[in-house]
Amino acid sequence: MAVPPWLEPLLTTPFFSTCSVHGDAARSECNMYCLDCSGDSFCFYCRSSRHKDHQVIQIRRSSYHDVVRVAEIQKVLDISGVQTYVINSARVLFLNERPQPKTGKGVSHICETCGRSLLDPFRFCSLGCKLVGIKRNGDASFNLEAKNEMGMERGEGISRRVSSSSSSREEDELREGSQQDIYPSTPPPPPSSARRRKGIPHRAPFAS
Repeated sequence: MAVPPWLEPLLTTPFFSTCSVHGDAARSECNMYCLDCSGDSFCFYCRSSRHKDHQVIQIRRSSYHDVVRVAEIQKVLDISGVQTYVINSARVLFLNERPQPKTGKGVSHICETCGRSLLDPFRFCSLGCKLVGIKRNGDASFNLEAKNEMGMERGEGISRRVSSSSSSREEDELREGSQQDIYPSTPPPPPSSARRRKGIPHRAPFAS
């Protein structure tokens, strides 16, 4: 499955309204979303009472646009190809496309879906634009399992190459060893046991 069933509802859900149940509480902003229920947004207190053991992510806001922390979303979604940003010391990405002025000249990287200028060589500016790109071209995925399988295949390929290299090196060493056994080198001549005898020492006469 290239797109999880909760993603499209997440991208169309409004956030940051006041909770109708806990409106008088300090943390009554509806900035939570449950991936298991795929329903409406809810507040901190609703999470504790209704979604205690569920997969929940927290939505944040930057310049009136919804963002999610990379550390949270990458656990459940393959976000490769989406531009990330550092805001308030946290790496985030945008949920949806943002309006922008016409792209100027000299821009090196743009979103394949909406044409927004990007800071780095990514394909999309947001999760929503990646979703459109997947539906349009089918050459990307949100599936973490497919990404992990590709990584495992890549790792196995490297392992096979390393193993093959090690095996060939061992064969060379064995081959060299067998040649040494078949053709032993000529041993060096033994050291001479005869030693030169020193002369008898003579003492100087005592002075008279």
